Amino acid sequence: MKTTLPARLKSITATVLVVGLLTGCASSGNPKDPIEGFNRAMFAFNEGLDTAILKPVATGYEAVLPTPIRTGVTNFFGNIDDLFIGVNNLLQGKVPEAFSDLGRVVINTTIGLLGVLDVASEAGLEKHDEDFGQTFGRWGVGNGAYVVVPFFGPRNVRDTVGLVLDVAADPVANHEPARVRDAALVLRVVNDRANLLPADKVVEEAALDKYSYMRDAYLQRRRNLIHDGNPPREVEANAGQEDRPLLAEAAPEPVAEAASAQSAPAMLAARTDPAESKQ
Repeated sequence: MKTTLPARLKSITATVLVVGLLTGCASSGNPKDPIEGFNRAMFAFNEGLDTAILKPVATGYEAVLPTPIRTGVTNFFGNIDDLFIGVNNLLQGKVPEAFSDLGRVVINTTIGLLGVLDVASEAGLEKHDEDFGQTFGRWGVGNGAYVVVPFFGPRNVRDTVGLVLDVAADPVANHEPARVRDAALVLRVVNDRANLLPADKVVEEAALDKYSYMRDAYLQRRRNLIHDGNPPREVEANAGQEDRPLLAEAAPEPVAEAASAQSAPAMLAARTDPAESKQ
């Protein structure tokens, strides 16, 4: 049965409300992760789906398709993303960056053969990384609780609300006819997951507790993105102890990318509705 955009938004909004209720009703005592028990259960659920389905598919995809083709697929979807990255830069008041993003779209769509070739980067136009969650953060909206949403993966409350707008603005998730849309979504998800395969080994070797490792990397990366790579230092005050600064730099990029889309189901749901099955 065809799933409409309002139905997808309704599903996402319902998830936000459920998470909000859980946040208000349960607390782990950890201020940055007040519903840790729920989050760990959802993390395990998403990891299980990734291990059973998407990671093996992504591994086969990487083995079968040569690097130039996979790069072209990445560039094609990245070109679509650039349009809405530009919108978010404009909403954040970063006008030069917004015009640069628009220039990337024009150049890559024309000279770059619908974005398959990233000519704009070679011409010196930097690719940015913005979304509506970051825009809310730049406007001063607080993080809210950290949550791991089934199928959606790591988020905080602010970024989950931003996800509703991300889905509403995503031309791939809203494309018709449905068979083309679904094929494009599957291709994008598998390609995104294949791009994250190198990060798997890094995480497995470095993390004694994968959940907390991924959580901290995700939160750190999001903070770094909101402040465009230059976040202010935080200070944690403990009674009877000297204030100590907290780490403000970004997590290593491979780990940060993996944490931004903790599992395969999370990557797909970030772009469309879980009933249709996000990175």
